[in-house]
Amino acid sequence: MSYFNIDSQKARTYDAIVIGSGISGGWAAKELCEKGLKTLVLERGRDVKHNVDYPTANLNPWEFDHRERMPLEVVKENPIVSKCYNFKESSAHFFVKDKEHPYVQEKPFDWIRGYQVGGKSLLWARQTQRWSKYDFEGPARDGFAVEWPIGYDDIAPWYSYVEKFAGISGNKDGLDTLPDGEFLPPHEMTCVEKYFKEQVAKQYQDRHIIIGRAAHITDPQQIHYDQGRAKCQHRTMCERGCPFGGYFSSNASTIPWAMKTGKMTLRPQSVVHSIIYDEKKQKATGVRVIDATTKQMMEFYANIIFVNAAALNTNLILLNSTSSRFPNGLGNDSGVLGQYVAFHNYRARISGQYEGFLDTTTEGRRPNGSYIPRFRNVHKQETDFLRGYAAGFSASRGSYSDRAGLGESLKNNLLNPKLGNWHVGSHMMGETIPKASNYVALDPTLVDPYGIPQLKISVDYDDNDEKMIKDYIEQLTEMFTKAGFTNIHASDDKRAPGLDIHEMGGARMGKDPKTSVLNKWNQVHSVPNVFVTDGASMTSTSTQNPSITYMAFAARSVDYAVKQLKAKNL
Repeated sequence: MSYFNIDSQKARTYDAIVIGSGISGGWAAKELCEKGLKTLVLERGRDVKHNVDYPTANLNPWEFDHRERMPLEVVKENPIVSKCYNFKESSAHFFVKDKEHPYVQEKPFDWIRGYQVGGKSLLWARQTQRWSKYDFEGPARDGFAVEWPIGYDDIAPWYSYVEKFAGISGNKDGLDTLPDGEFLPPHEMTCVEKYFKEQVAKQYQDRHIIIGRAAHITDPQQIHYDQGRAKCQHRTMCERGCPFGGYFSSNASTIPWAMKTGKMTLRPQSVVHSIIYDEKKQKATGVRVIDATTKQMMEFYANIIFVNAAALNTNLILLNSTSSRFPNGLGNDSGVLGQYVAFHNYRARISGQYEGFLDTTTEGRRPNGSYIPRFRNVHKQETDFLRGYAAGFSASRGSYSDRAGLGESLKNNLLNPKLGNWHVGSHMMGETIPKASNYVALDPTLVDPYGIPQLKISVDYDDNDEKMIKDYIEQLTEMFTKAGFTNIHASDDKRAPGLDIHEMGGARMGKDPKTSVLNKWNQVHSVPNVFVTDGASMTSTSTQNPSITYMAFAARSVDYAVKQLKAKNL
């Protein structure tokens, strides 16, 4: 019988294990497999194969029972996920349902999740801005939280590396606050967006309007054809899964690329319970997994482990990975694991109208808008709040029908809609400050359907966020007014944290093991064969959409890990 046990363990042993198959996990898998490592990818949700498992990708609006709107009973059953802008009849199958995956809200937090192969890479907004040196230097300059152990120069070549493979559209804008990347041709601004850009340039020296940078293939290169991907069709139905591979997702890109190396084993329906730590070897040796179908526990083994379960689930796994050496969670010598969680503040927005360009309108669709890079507290502290905000901006022109009249005149009015004024709008994306009081922890009594402790989330806004919202509204109102926009209206929707879907931190990088969990290589200080390259690793959030940074971290860390493995240092 002992021989059978040895054979069984051998069959469950790999060179590397990747936990999670989303944006960062897919990249870790691709890089590990390309470098020749036999790699197991664990995904807690079901399998989703590119093109095969996109059931709504080509449906017309009238082919849905409710024209894509969710029935009231479904909304009532899912009060959290139904708040997400992408939770529609055409995409609901890529979101988790509230009752099936409970968690504890010590403070209101809308946790939006996608449990399937590809994770939220099927659902993301695809906006991809690099960080600048100022973003990495922010914590050191204002003394809040801890310093980043790396700077822009460390990550810049890895930004280039992942951008070329993923396919990023954008314009070379020459801004040191938002570095240029390896861009495919940009999408086009509307005439009113161009007008606003010109007006802002006349009025301000430090503010810019640029076309957004997005993970959409506008001019396929050979590397994209090699992946089986094609040009973005501008259908703007991305959340259904793109049969063309026109936008970047793990399903269309990194997962099949890793699979064709012959080195990857993909295991869906595998809920990770914890990481196994061997106290004699003083290293992690594997992962405990609960089969989502049978509920049976099993173990898999590897020399290196990449944790990419998405920020909060990564924290949950590390916190649940206890041993005599680590009674409070794997690698938690500092005691900060689960703390200093931060997010992006999307509460404020502003709208208006423009009465010019009435001889022009838009035609077709565009999967991207314009962008206002951060301009507050970039080079020095200049306001009564720390850090700053970026903003989206778009301008479009819609039509309306005159509903006056009766009979034939009403019919003619309805059949001949008229163009209205241009509508302009902006939304805020503010940086929140990582604080010890914003944390996640394991609930001491409640467990999920797999017997794993539920995650308790205690995250909230603070006075800094309120001041930032006030400033955004004041500054954008001023910018809109100077551009000649009218009917300007600002609002604060008071949404709970989480709906931004940009939660970060909890297992932050840092220079000092006493105040951080990871080093400059995204490597757990005290467990060097475990790496975290998703949002949990972030020391601060900056204002940019974070996914391209996770991709770069994953590629960079795998390169380091494999070199260390070959040198027998892991």
